[in-house]
Amino acid sequence: MLPKSLVRRLDLITLQLFVAVHEEGTLTRAAAREAIAVSAASKRLMELEQVLGMSLFVRKAKGMSLTAAGETLLHHGRQMLFNVEKMGQELGEHSHGLRGYVRMLANLSAIIQFLPEDLRDFSALHPQVKTDLEERPSKGVVQGVLDGVADLGICSCDTDTKGLPSVTYRRDKLVVLMPADHPLRGREQLAFAETLGSDYVGLHSASSINMRTHAAAREAGKLLHLRIHVPGFDAMCRMVQANMGIGILPQKAYELFGRSLGLHAVPLTDEWADRRLIVVVRDEARLSPVSRLLFEYLQEPEVGV
Repeated sequence: MLPKSLVRRLDLITLQLFVAVHEEGTLTRAAAREAIAVSAASKRLMELEQVLGMSLFVRKAKGMSLTAAGETLLHHGRQMLFNVEKMGQELGEHSHGLRGYVRMLANLSAIIQFLPEDLRDFSALHPQVKTDLEERPSKGVVQGVLDGVADLGICSCDTDTKGLPSVTYRRDKLVVLMPADHPLRGREQLAFAETLGSDYVGLHSASSINMRTHAAAREAGKLLHLRIHVPGFDAMCRMVQANMGIGILPQKAYELFGRSLGLHAVPLTDEWADRRLIVVVRDEARLSPVSRLLFEYLQEPEVGV
């Protein structure tokens, strides 16, 4: 059994040396790479094995190879060294005037429609805050915030937030995307059930729009004739242009990608087509100062309404 004080008895230099021995194959080459005398390097490895109470290497005439225990330490050791290096980079940014770092997840609709301008304006107000933004489907946004992968997340309000605190971010309107010569082209608005006789181009299966349209088709007692899944709104527009079917997307996404392709959009009358995007956090009281700054900015009246 390993000692409880293991964290106090491991040091990063020895851990880095251990990784170097594995990568170089010999103690001599590893010591040279780490600028340590061979005798000192050998002593460090022996002390590491004594602390762990197990052998990490099989010593051979032509080099050293890892034991099963060594493989385990290699996996965790590399992750530890990576995290330390990343921590150093982020701390170093403070010396260049960056005072904070916000990790953020958002669904495709938020990233395409609203976040570019909102984050631009936020950065203009707070140039010393850095934002790391990653796209995930709404369900993945919630799980990522729960897992601590991100400080903030933006998802559709019909997503199960699993009890996470949330506030309204933006609202959008879903429309039916179709070629200019489609039979439904002349309608001013449509109920989703009226479109189910057409083939569909759908977003990826984890997207909230895809899940909602499938649910709406089931509620209407009809099938959704899905010809193809695509990863984003731009790809949907191209597939619709190629007569692969019609699609459902937000009005603003149509204006960004579909209008220039000569496509047409008709608003949906269904209640679920008027959507609300929300910002979720794991624990509002425990947000860092810069995360709280962005959280509050994204719910300001001129941004969040």
